[in-house]
Amino acid sequence: MKKLLLLCFIAFVSSTVFGQQKQWTLQECITYALDNNITIQQSEIALLNSSIDKSDAIGNFVPSINASATVSENTGLSFNPVTNLPQTVTTLNATGGLTLGYTLFDGLRNVRQLQRADLSKVAAEFNLSKAKDDIALLVANAFLDIILNKENLKTVTAQNAITLEQIDRTQELVDGGVLPRGDLLEIKATAASERQRVVAAENAVILSKINLAQLLAVENYRDFDVADDEYTVFGDEIVDKPIDEIIGSAQENRFEVKIANQNLELAKKDLQISKGARLPTLSAFFGYDTRYTTNDFINIPFDTQLYNNDGIRYGLSLNIPILNGFSARNAVTRSKLNVQNNEILVNQAKLDLESTVYQSYTAVKASRESYEAAKVALESQELAYQYAKDRYDVGLTNAFDFSQSKLRYDNAQIELARSKYDYIFRIKVLELYFGVPATELKF
Repeated sequence: MKKLLLLCFIAFVSSTVFGQQKQWTLQECITYALDNNITIQQSEIALLNSSIDKSDAIGNFVPSINASATVSENTGLSFNPVTNLPQTVTTLNATGGLTLGYTLFDGLRNVRQLQRADLSKVAAEFNLSKAKDDIALLVANAFLDIILNKENLKTVTAQNAITLEQIDRTQELVDGGVLPRGDLLEIKATAASERQRVVAAENAVILSKINLAQLLAVENYRDFDVADDEYTVFGDEIVDKPIDEIIGSAQENRFEVKIANQNLELAKKDLQISKGARLPTLSAFFGYDTRYTTNDFINIPFDTQLYNNDGIRYGLSLNIPILNGFSARNAVTRSKLNVQNNEILVNQAKLDLESTVYQSYTAVKASRESYEAAKVALESQELAYQYAKDRYDVGLTNAFDFSQSKLRYDNAQIELARSKYDYIFRIKVLELYFGVPATELKF
Protein backbone atom coordinates (compact mmCIF):
# COMPACT_ATOMS: atom_id res chain seq x y z
CA MET A 1 0.00 0.00 0.00
CA LYS A 2 2.83 2.40 0.90
CA LYS A 3 4.59 1.62 -2.38
CA LEU A 4 1.40 2.33 -4.29
CA LEU A 5 0.96 5.69 -2.56
CA LEU A 6 4.61 6.55 -3.24
CA LEU A 7 4.23 5.75 -6.94
CA CYS A 8 1.09 7.84 -7.15
CA PHE A 9 2.86 10.76 -5.47
CA ILE A 10 5.81 10.53 -7.87
CA ALA A 11 3.47 10.38 -10.85
CA PHE A 12 1.59 13.43 -9.58
CA VAL A 13 4.76 15.46 -9.05
CA SER A 14 6.14 14.43 -12.44
CA SER A 15 2.96 15.38 -14.24
CA THR A 16 2.90 18.69 -12.42
CA VAL A 17 6.53 19.57 -13.14
CA PHE A 18 6.90 18.27 -16.65
CA GLY A 19 3.38 19.15 -17.68
CA GLN A 20 4.09 22.83 -17.16
CA GLN A 21 5.65 24.27 -20.30
CA LYS A 22 8.42 26.78 -19.72
CA GLN A 23 7.60 30.24 -21.01
CA TRP A 24 10.68 32.27 -21.84
CA THR A 25 10.92 35.95 -21.00
CA LEU A 26 12.69 38.34 -23.32
CA GLN A 27 15.67 38.76 -21.00
CA GLU A 28 15.96 34.97 -20.65
CA CYS A 29 15.99 34.65 -24.43
CA ILE A 30 18.70 37.28 -24.82
CA THR A 31 20.82 35.80 -22.03
CA TYR A 32 20.46 32.28 -23.43
CA ALA A 33 21.33 33.46 -26.93
CA LEU A 34 24.46 35.22 -25.70
CA ASP A 35 25.57 31.94 -24.11
CA ASN A 36 24.56 29.49 -26.83
CA ASN A 37 24.25 31.19 -30.20
CA ILE A 38 26.56 29.65 -32.82
CA THR A 39 27.73 32.99 -34.22
CA ILE A 40 28.73 34.19 -30.76
CA GLN A 41 30.49 30.89 -30.03
CA GLN A 42 32.51 31.32 -33.22
CA SER A 43 33.45 34.86 -32.17
CA GLU A 44 34.53 33.56 -28.77
CA ILE A 45 36.72 30.94 -30.45
CA ALA A 46 38.27 33.67 -32.60
CA LEU A 47 39.06 35.59 -29.40
CA LEU A 48 40.75 32.51 -27.92
CA ASN A 49 42.77 32.12 -31.12
CA SER A 50 43.95 35.72 -30.80
CA SER A 51 45.24 34.88 -27.30
CA ILE A 52 47.19 31.98 -28.80
CA ASP A 53 48.62 34.34 -31.42
CA LYS A 54 49.83 36.60 -28.63
CA SER A 55 51.46 33.63 -26.91
CA ASP A 56 53.25 32.85 -30.18
CA ALA A 57 54.46 36.44 -30.40
CA ILE A 58 55.78 36.33 -26.83
CA GLY A 59 57.51 33.06 -27.63
CA ASN A 60 59.59 34.82 -30.28
CA PHE A 61 61.49 36.57 -27.46
CA VAL A 62 62.36 33.30 -25.73
CA PRO A 63 65.68 31.63 -26.67
CA SER A 64 65.44 28.44 -28.67
CA ILE A 65 66.95 25.45 -26.83
CA ASN A 66 67.38 22.11 -28.54
CA ALA A 67 69.02 18.92 -27.37
CA SER A 68 70.29 16.14 -29.61
CA ALA A 69 71.56 12.62 -29.03
CA THR A 70 72.78 9.86 -31.33
CA VAL A 71 73.64 6.26 -30.51
CA SER A 72 75.09 3.93 -33.14
CA GLU A 73 76.82 0.60 -33.24
CA ASN A 74 78.94 -0.80 -36.05
CA THR A 75 80.78 -4.08 -36.55
CA GLY A 76 83.86 -4.43 -38.80
CA LEU A 77 87.58 -4.96 -39.13
CA SER A 78 89.85 -2.88 -37.00
CA PHE A 79 93.55 -3.10 -36.17
CA ASN A 80 94.31 -4.42 -32.72
CA PRO A 81 96.73 -1.88 -31.18
CA VAL A 82 98.45 -4.68 -29.26
CA THR A 83 98.98 -7.29 -32.00
CA ASN A 84 98.72 -4.83 -34.88
CA LEU A 85 96.57 -7.39 -36.65
CA PRO A 86 93.10 -6.85 -38.16
CA GLN A 87 90.31 -8.01 -35.93
CA THR A 88 86.51 -7.92 -36.16
CA VAL A 89 85.18 -5.73 -33.37
CA THR A 90 81.88 -4.07 -32.44
CA THR A 91 82.09 -0.38 -31.61
CA LEU A 92 79.45 1.62 -29.73
CA ASN A 93 79.36 5.35 -30.43
CA ALA A 94 77.21 7.90 -28.57
CA THR A 95 77.11 11.65 -29.14
CA GLY A 96 75.05 14.34 -27.46
CA GLY A 97 74.73 18.07 -27.57
CA LEU A 98 72.80 21.12 -26.50
CA THR A 99 72.22 24.17 -28.72
CA LEU A 100 70.90 27.55 -27.68
CA GLY A 101 69.95 30.27 -30.12
CA TYR A 102 68.64 33.81 -29.66
CA THR A 103 67.65 36.48 -32.14
CA LEU A 104 69.26 39.78 -31.19
CA PHE A 105 67.80 41.85 -34.01
CA ASP A 106 65.38 41.00 -36.81
CA GLY A 107 64.27 44.40 -38.04
CA LEU A 108 62.00 44.73 -34.98
CA ARG A 109 59.66 42.14 -36.49
CA ASN A 110 59.28 40.27 -33.20
CA VAL A 111 58.35 43.49 -31.45
CA ARG A 112 55.87 44.35 -34.20
CA GLN A 113 54.38 40.86 -34.09
CA LEU A 114 53.70 41.24 -30.37
CA GLN A 115 52.12 44.65 -30.94
CA ARG A 116 50.04 43.18 -33.75
CA ALA A 117 48.87 40.34 -31.50
CA ASP A 118 47.62 42.89 -28.97
CA LEU A 119 45.76 44.78 -31.71
CA SER A 120 44.32 41.54 -33.06
CA LYS A 121 43.01 40.56 -29.64
CA VAL A 122 41.27 43.92 -29.25
CA ALA A 123 39.75 43.51 -32.73
CA ALA A 124 38.47 40.05 -31.73
CA GLU A 125 36.91 41.54 -28.60
CA PHE A 126 35.19 44.20 -30.71
CA ASN A 127 33.89 41.54 -33.09
CA LEU A 128 32.54 39.52 -30.17
CA SER A 129 30.80 42.56 -28.69
CA LYS A 130 29.27 43.44 -32.05
CA ALA A 131 28.09 39.85 -32.51
CA LYS A 132 26.39 40.00 -29.11
CA ASP A 133 24.65 43.27 -29.98
CA ASP A 134 23.51 41.92 -33.33
CA ILE A 135 22.20 38.68 -31.83
CA ALA A 136 20.44 40.52 -28.99
CA LEU A 137 18.69 42.71 -31.54
CA LEU A 138 17.69 39.71 -33.66
CA VAL A 139 16.36 37.94 -30.57
CA ALA A 140 14.38 41.00 -29.49
CA ASN A 141 12.89 41.36 -32.96
CA ALA A 142 11.99 37.66 -33.16
CA PHE A 143 10.54 37.75 -29.64
CA LEU A 144 8.39 40.80 -30.35
CA ASP A 145 7.29 39.15 -33.58
CA ILE A 146 5.86 36.28 -31.52
CA ILE A 147 4.08 38.70 -29.19
CA LEU A 148 2.66 40.60 -32.17
CA ASN A 149 1.41 37.40 -33.81
CA LYS A 150 -0.17 36.31 -30.54
CA GLU A 151 -1.92 39.68 -30.24
CA ASN A 152 -3.20 39.32 -33.78
CA LEU A 153 -4.43 35.81 -33.01
CA LYS A 154 -6.27 37.06 -29.94
CA THR A 155 -7.89 39.81 -31.99
CA VAL A 156 -9.11 37.67 -34.87
CA THR A 157 -10.21 34.88 -32.51
CA ALA A 158 -12.22 37.26 -30.35
CA GLN A 159 -13.81 38.93 -33.36
CA ASN A 160 -14.66 35.55 -34.88
CA ALA A 161 -16.38 34.60 -31.64
CA ILE A 162 -18.45 37.79 -31.86
CA THR A 163 -19.36 36.98 -35.44
CA LEU A 164 -20.46 33.48 -34.46
CA GLU A 165 -22.71 35.03 -31.82
CA GLN A 166 -23.98 37.46 -34.43
CA ILE A 167 -25.05 34.53 -36.63
CA ASP A 168 -27.51 33.44 -33.98
CA ARG A 169 -28.80 37.00 -33.61
CA THR A 170 -29.14 37.35 -37.38
CA GLN A 171 -30.98 34.05 -37.59
CA GLU A 172 -33.55 35.41 -35.15
CA LEU A 173 -33.95 38.63 -37.14
CA VAL A 174 -34.31 36.67 -40.37
CA ASP A 175 -36.88 34.36 -38.81
CA GLY A 176 -38.76 37.41 -37.54
CA GLY A 177 -38.79 38.97 -40.98
CA VAL A 178 -36.67 41.96 -39.88
CA LEU A 179 -33.70 41.08 -42.13
CA PRO A 180 -33.52 39.31 -45.49
CA ARG A 181 -31.99 35.83 -45.69
CA GLY A 182 -29.12 37.26 -47.70
CA ASP A 183 -27.84 39.02 -44.56
CA LEU A 184 -27.54 35.66 -42.80
CA LEU A 185 -25.54 34.28 -45.68
CA GLU A 186 -23.32 37.37 -45.59
CA ILE A 187 -22.62 36.94 -41.88
CA LYS A 188 -21.82 33.25 -42.35
CA ALA A 189 -19.43 34.13 -45.17
CA THR A 190 -17.79 36.67 -42.87
CA ALA A 191 -17.39 34.01 -40.17
CA ALA A 192 -15.78 31.62 -42.67
CA SER A 193 -13.39 34.32 -43.84
CA GLU A 194 -12.50 35.16 -40.26
CA ARG A 195 -11.84 31.48 -39.57
CA GLN A 196 -9.29 31.51 -42.35
CA ARG A 197 -7.64 34.51 -40.73
CA VAL A 198 -7.58 32.63 -37.41
CA VAL A 199 -5.82 29.67 -39.02
CA ALA A 200 -3.30 31.98 -40.72
CA ALA A 201 -2.69 33.76 -37.39
CA GLU A 202 -2.14 30.42 -35.62
CA ASN A 203 0.41 29.41 -38.26
CA ALA A 204 2.15 32.77 -37.94
CA VAL A 205 2.54 32.21 -34.17
CA ILE A 206 3.97 28.73 -34.72
CA LEU A 207 6.44 29.86 -37.39
CA SER A 208 7.62 32.83 -35.33
CA LYS A 209 8.21 30.52 -32.33
CA ILE A 210 10.27 28.16 -34.48
CA ASN A 211 12.27 31.10 -35.80
CA LEU A 212 13.20 32.29 -32.31
CA ALA A 213 13.89 28.75 -31.05
CA GLN A 214 16.31 28.14 -33.92
CA LEU A 215 17.97 31.49 -33.26
CA LEU A 216 18.51 30.41 -29.65
CA ALA A 217 19.66 26.93 -30.77
CA VAL A 218 16.88 25.35 -28.69
CA GLU A 219 16.42 21.77 -29.87
CA ASN A 220 12.88 21.18 -28.61
CA TYR A 221 11.37 23.98 -30.66
CA ARG A 222 7.96 22.31 -30.85
CA ASP A 223 7.33 22.98 -27.14
CA PHE A 224 9.04 26.37 -27.16
CA ASP A 225 6.93 29.33 -26.02
CA VAL A 226 7.40 32.82 -24.63
CA ALA A 227 5.77 34.63 -21.74
CA ASP A 228 2.71 36.67 -22.69
CA ASP A 229 3.73 39.83 -20.86
CA GLU A 230 2.26 43.21 -21.60
CA TYR A 231 4.92 45.27 -23.34
CA THR A 232 4.57 49.01 -23.25
CA VAL A 233 6.49 51.71 -25.05
CA PHE A 234 9.59 52.32 -22.94
CA GLY A 235 12.54 54.61 -23.57
CA ASP A 236 10.85 56.74 -26.20
CA GLU A 237 12.53 59.86 -24.80
CA ILE A 238 15.50 59.01 -27.03
CA VAL A 239 13.39 59.98 -30.03
CA ASP A 240 13.48 63.60 -28.87
CA LYS A 241 17.29 63.75 -28.75
CA PRO A 242 19.02 65.72 -31.54
CA ILE A 243 20.15 63.52 -34.41
CA ASP A 244 23.71 64.90 -34.23
CA GLU A 245 23.98 63.78 -30.61
CA ILE A 246 22.86 60.25 -31.50
CA ILE A 247 25.24 60.04 -34.48
CA GLY A 248 28.15 61.30 -32.37
CA SER A 249 27.44 58.75 -29.66
CA ALA A 250 27.15 55.98 -32.24
CA GLN A 251 30.51 56.83 -33.79
CA GLU A 252 32.07 56.82 -30.34
CA ASN A 253 30.44 53.64 -29.01
CA ARG A 254 29.40 51.43 -31.90
CA PHE A 255 31.72 48.61 -32.88
CA GLU A 256 31.43 49.02 -36.65
CA VAL A 257 33.77 52.03 -36.64
CA LYS A 258 35.95 50.58 -33.86
CA ILE A 259 36.47 47.39 -35.85
CA ALA A 260 37.34 49.36 -38.98
CA ASN A 261 39.83 51.50 -37.05
CA GLN A 262 41.34 48.41 -35.47
CA ASN A 263 41.74 46.75 -38.87
CA LEU A 264 43.51 49.89 -40.07
CA GLU A 265 45.94 49.69 -37.15
CA LEU A 266 46.56 46.02 -37.98
CA ALA A 267 47.29 46.96 -41.59
CA LYS A 268 49.78 49.61 -40.45
CA LYS A 269 51.47 47.10 -38.19
CA ASP A 270 51.69 44.60 -41.06
CA LEU A 271 53.42 47.31 -43.10
CA GLN A 272 56.00 47.78 -40.35
CA ILE A 273 56.56 44.02 -40.20
CA SER A 274 57.02 43.75 -43.97
CA LYS A 275 59.54 46.60 -43.92
CA GLY A 276 61.49 44.79 -41.21
CA ALA A 277 62.09 41.88 -43.60
CA ARG A 278 64.44 44.11 -45.61
CA LEU A 279 66.73 44.71 -42.63
CA PRO A 280 69.60 42.45 -41.48
CA THR A 281 69.02 39.73 -38.89
CA LEU A 282 71.56 39.22 -36.11
CA SER A 283 71.47 36.02 -34.05
CA ALA A 284 73.62 34.58 -31.28
CA PHE A 285 74.23 30.89 -30.69
CA PHE A 286 75.88 28.65 -28.14
CA GLY A 287 76.44 24.91 -28.36
CA TYR A 288 77.83 22.14 -26.20
CA ASP A 289 78.79 18.68 -27.60
CA THR A 290 80.42 15.50 -26.25
CA ARG A 291 80.80 11.87 -27.28
CA TYR A 292 81.43 8.38 -25.96
CA THR A 293 83.00 5.36 -27.71
CA THR A 294 83.65 1.83 -26.50
CA ASN A 295 84.80 -1.49 -28.04
CA ASP A 296 87.24 -4.30 -27.32
CA PHE A 297 90.21 -1.89 -27.53
CA ILE A 298 88.69 1.20 -25.92
CA ASN A 299 87.42 0.84 -22.40
CA ILE A 300 87.65 4.33 -20.94
CA PRO A 301 84.97 5.06 -18.31
CA PHE A 302 81.81 6.80 -19.53
CA ASP A 303 82.10 9.93 -17.37
CA THR A 304 85.76 10.32 -18.21
CA GLN A 305 85.05 10.28 -21.94
CA LEU A 306 82.22 12.76 -21.58
CA TYR A 307 84.60 15.10 -19.78
CA ASN A 308 87.55 14.61 -22.10
CA ASN A 309 85.59 14.74 -25.37
CA ASP A 310 83.30 17.68 -24.72
CA GLY A 311 83.45 20.98 -26.51
CA ILE A 312 81.61 24.25 -26.85
CA ARG A 313 80.88 26.56 -29.74
CA TYR A 314 79.46 30.04 -29.72
CA GLY A 315 79.22 33.03 -31.96
CA LEU A 316 77.10 35.47 -33.91
CA SER A 317 75.27 34.99 -37.19
CA LEU A 318 74.47 37.92 -39.47
CA ASN A 319 72.04 37.55 -42.36
CA ILE A 320 71.79 40.48 -44.81
CA PRO A 321 69.01 40.26 -47.41
CA ILE A 322 70.26 41.33 -50.84
CA LEU A 323 68.11 39.71 -53.50
CA ASN A 324 65.13 37.50 -52.76
CA GLY A 325 63.09 37.54 -55.93
CA PHE A 326 61.50 40.94 -55.04
CA SER A 327 59.37 39.18 -52.40
CA ALA A 328 60.30 41.60 -49.60
CA ARG A 329 59.75 44.65 -51.79
CA ASN A 330 56.43 43.32 -53.10
CA ALA A 331 55.29 42.47 -49.57
CA VAL A 332 55.89 46.10 -48.55
CA THR A 333 53.94 47.33 -51.57
CA ARG A 334 51.01 45.04 -50.79
CA SER A 335 51.02 46.20 -47.18
CA LYS A 336 50.92 49.84 -48.28
CA LEU A 337 47.95 49.13 -50.53
CA ASN A 338 46.24 47.29 -47.68
CA VAL A 339 46.70 50.34 -45.44
CA GLN A 340 45.15 52.57 -48.11
CA ASN A 341 42.25 50.16 -48.54
CA ASN A 342 41.58 50.07 -44.78
CA GLU A 343 41.67 53.88 -44.63
CA ILE A 344 38.91 53.86 -47.22
CA LEU A 345 37.00 51.24 -45.21
CA VAL A 346 37.21 53.39 -42.07
CA ASN A 347 35.69 56.35 -43.92
CA GLN A 348 33.08 54.05 -45.42
CA ALA A 349 32.22 52.61 -42.00
CA LYS A 350 31.69 56.12 -40.63
CA LEU A 351 29.48 57.07 -43.57
CA ASP A 352 27.52 53.83 -43.35
CA LEU A 353 27.00 54.24 -39.62
CA GLU A 354 25.88 57.84 -40.01
CA SER A 355 23.46 56.82 -42.77
CA THR A 356 22.13 53.87 -40.79
CA VAL A 357 21.62 55.95 -37.65
CA TYR A 358 19.88 58.67 -39.61
CA GLN A 359 17.61 56.10 -41.26
CA SER A 360 16.84 54.52 -37.88
CA TYR A 361 16.14 57.96 -36.41
CA THR A 362 13.78 58.79 -39.27
CA ALA A 363 12.12 55.38 -39.06
CA VAL A 364 11.49 55.60 -35.32
CA LYS A 365 9.90 59.03 -35.72
CA ALA A 366 7.72 57.70 -38.50
CA SER A 367 6.78 54.66 -36.43
CA ARG A 368 5.82 56.89 -33.52
CA GLU A 369 3.52 58.91 -35.77
CA SER A 370 2.11 55.68 -37.18
CA TYR A 371 1.49 54.37 -33.67
CA GLU A 372 -0.29 57.55 -32.59
CA ALA A 373 -2.35 57.54 -35.75
CA ALA A 374 -3.24 53.87 -35.21
CA LYS A 375 -4.57 54.67 -31.74
CA VAL A 376 -6.78 57.44 -33.10
CA ALA A 377 -7.92 55.23 -35.97
CA LEU A 378 -8.85 52.42 -33.59
CA GLU A 379 -10.96 54.77 -31.46
CA SER A 380 -12.80 55.97 -34.55
CA GLN A 381 -13.29 52.48 -35.97
CA GLU A 382 -14.50 51.18 -32.62
CA LEU A 383 -17.18 53.89 -32.47
CA ALA A 384 -18.11 53.25 -36.09
CA TYR A 385 -18.34 49.51 -35.47
CA GLN A 386 -20.50 49.96 -32.38
CA TYR A 387 -22.77 52.31 -34.32
CA ALA A 388 -23.05 49.83 -37.21
CA LYS A 389 -23.72 46.98 -34.79
CA ASP A 390 -26.52 48.88 -33.06
CA ARG A 391 -28.13 49.70 -36.40
CA TYR A 392 -27.74 46.14 -37.63
CA ASP A 393 -29.32 44.69 -34.50
CA VAL A 394 -32.50 46.67 -35.20
CA GLY A 395 -32.44 46.01 -38.93
CA LEU A 396 -31.44 49.54 -40.06
CA THR A 397 -28.38 48.39 -42.04
CA ASN A 398 -27.57 45.34 -44.09
CA ALA A 399 -25.11 42.56 -43.31
CA PHE A 400 -22.59 43.63 -45.93
CA ASP A 401 -22.19 47.14 -44.52
CA PHE A 402 -22.01 45.71 -41.02
CA SER A 403 -19.33 43.18 -42.07
CA GLN A 404 -17.28 45.89 -43.72
CA SER A 405 -17.43 48.03 -40.58
CA LYS A 406 -16.39 45.05 -38.48
CA LEU A 407 -13.53 44.24 -40.83
CA ARG A 408 -12.24 47.80 -40.62
CA TYR A 409 -12.39 47.58 -36.81
CA ASP A 410 -10.51 44.27 -36.83
CA ASN A 411 -7.83 45.68 -39.11
CA ALA A 412 -7.52 48.77 -36.91
CA GLN A 413 -6.83 46.56 -33.89
CA ILE A 414 -4.22 44.56 -35.80
CA GLU A 415 -2.60 47.71 -37.14
CA LEU A 416 -2.38 49.19 -33.65
CA ALA A 417 -0.57 46.09 -32.36
CA ARG A 418 1.75 46.05 -35.38
CA SER A 419 2.63 49.74 -35.11
CA LYS A 420 3.12 49.43 -31.34
CA TYR A 421 5.67 46.63 -31.51
CA ASP A 422 7.32 48.13 -34.55
CA TYR A 423 7.75 51.35 -32.57
CA ILE A 424 9.13 49.46 -29.54
CA PHE A 425 11.66 47.59 -31.68
CA ARG A 426 12.85 50.71 -33.50
CA ILE A 427 13.36 52.48 -30.18
CA LYS A 428 15.64 49.63 -29.08
CA VAL A 429 17.60 49.86 -32.33
CA LEU A 430 18.16 53.57 -31.76
CA GLU A 431 19.17 52.92 -28.14
CA LEU A 432 21.81 50.45 -29.31
CA TYR A 433 23.23 53.01 -31.70
CA PHE A 434 23.21 55.55 -28.88
CA GLY A 435 25.45 53.24 -26.87
CA VAL A 436 23.06 51.35 -24.56
CA PRO A 437 24.47 47.81 -24.06
CA ALA A 438 22.32 45.03 -25.46
CA THR A 439 21.96 43.41 -22.03
CA GLU A 440 20.64 46.68 -20.56
CA LEU A 441 17.83 47.29 -23.03
CA LYS A 442 14.54 47.81 -21.23
CA PHE A 443 11.22 46.62 -22.58
